[in-house]
Amino acid sequence: MNIYQQIEAEIKAASNIVITAHKSADGDSIGSSLGLLYFIEKLGKKAVVCHPDKAPDFLDWLDTSLILLMEENPEEVTTQMQKADLIFCLDYNATNRVGPEMQVLLEAATCKKIMIDHHLNPEEFPTITVSETTASSTSQLIVDLIEESGHLELLDEKIGTPLYLGILTDTGSFRFNSVKPRTHEVLAKILAAGVEHHLIHEKLSDNNTETRLRLQGYAMSEKLEILYDYNVAIISLSKEELAKYQYKKGDTDSLANLVLSIKGMKAAIVFTERDGIMKISFRSKGAENPVNMFAKEHFNGGGHANAAGGMSDLTVDETLEKLKGLIPEYFKK
Repeated sequence: MNIYQQIEAEIKAASNIVITAHKSADGDSIGSSLGLLYFIEKLGKKAVVCHPDKAPDFLDWLDTSLILLMEENPEEVTTQMQKADLIFCLDYNATNRVGPEMQVLLEAATCKKIMIDHHLNPEEFPTITVSETTASSTSQLIVDLIEESGHLELLDEKIGTPLYLGILTDTGSFRFNSVKPRTHEVLAKILAAGVEHHLIHEKLSDNNTETRLRLQGYAMSEKLEILYDYNVAIISLSKEELAKYQYKKGDTDSLANLVLSIKGMKAAIVFTERDGIMKISFRSKGAENPVNMFAKEHFNGGGHANAAGGMSDLTVDETLEKLKGLIPEYFKK
């Protein structure tokens, strides 16, 4: 029995299954959660998805109403977590990634836990761990679960659509070096199941709001600072600047990749002042320019070699100064 068959057995044996994912929802955490939910339902079981916070508005075309949110309905999420006899931990490798409120519930739960994730250095809290750091996304690993447990015939458009979205977003539209031959093999299986990939691209890309575009235009024209000695670019946005352009979650998600598209850029750093802290996004190109250790060692973060996140409790100006001071240590002239 392989590990995915073990997971299938745990699903079939459970009565109260909860699917969790990390705080600050993204396409992969949403996609893998909904894809797994629909697969579990195809197996004749029921599950509940419980996330720390809401997905960005541009993902609302998926049925995100199925997701219980800790930030909106803490009593119901607490009830579901406490009565769970199986908890899935998707797209995160440490309990603190679900936020402090859900972390307490997760660590208090004595039931079996299954981690399915692709980030480095997983903690040892789960009962079963699928940690494939070479996988493009957690959504890709859910397809592996479906196939390797012997149920590829259950993969259909409903299951495949959120999983395609998860792979698409976590690979930067298939541009990151995490895309391997296996990634395309998985995509082929999803397309063969009837998923209309062109519609996913349209729904994801063609839903900009005026305020989002104006914020991004302001960021690029007024806040972009390029350190040409190192070919690293930084954008910083204060809470006042975000408020001016009616910021909504997800409005700045594409900024780092947009900056990275500038010819010759090695890395892009975008940070925004939200909830009293600076939330930082790191993006880079090439194996010689990793950013995950930069984020981990100095900004309480981490992630993939070329795509990581972190945070700072300093002011905007102090964070900017700290970043500039550290860049020479991580990027060569």
